[in-house]
Amino acid sequence: MDNFFAHETAVIDKGCSIGDNTKIWHFSHVMKDCVIGESCNLGQNVVVSPKVTLGKNVKVQNNVSIYSGVICGDDVFLGPSMVFTNILNPRSAVVRRDQYVDTVVKKGASIGANATIVCGNEIGEFALIGAGAVVTKPVLPYALIVGNPSKQIGWVSEYGHRLNFEDQNIAVCPESQQKYQLEEGKVKRIA
Repeated sequence: MDNFFAHETAVIDKGCSIGDNTKIWHFSHVMKDCVIGESCNLGQNVVVSPKVTLGKNVKVQNNVSIYSGVICGDDVFLGPSMVFTNILNPRSAVVRRDQYVDTVVKKGASIGANATIVCGNEIGEFALIGAGAVVTKPVLPYALIVGNPSKQIGWVSEYGHRLNFEDQNIAVCPESQQKYQLEEGKVKRIA
């Protein structure tokens, strides 16, 4: 017995794994050999290709295609119409199905609406990719990324608030009161 919800217009291929309490909405297609964790939400017109892995509590907004080679950790947010690629040099006349390049989105990261993630790049834990950004290189944990091509303009907390580092390179999230330290160009949570 399936313990997930799929709208009557969704297509769920045999041979995929879907976690408990996951919801799959209108006109979405989940293909064989993918793994979707528990408590995920796939919006309208989402495609999950073979061999994709989504962790627990991943939120996929409308019109997102998650291509083979994408691996998302727990608590990832994929904004409306954001784009993944899986081939670095696509050509219609050249078959490269055996050359997919992996893209890893780590726990708690968020990717904004209409952003593009070029394959082969890792998005670090709790990173925040702004709407419309084009990511062409790896992203550090807690990094705030914007633009085309994208660039880092700051750091964010696990709650998505911009961090302002002051004395001893310490910052406090205004919502959670969690403390973070900036050291050698990297951020870590310390309390």
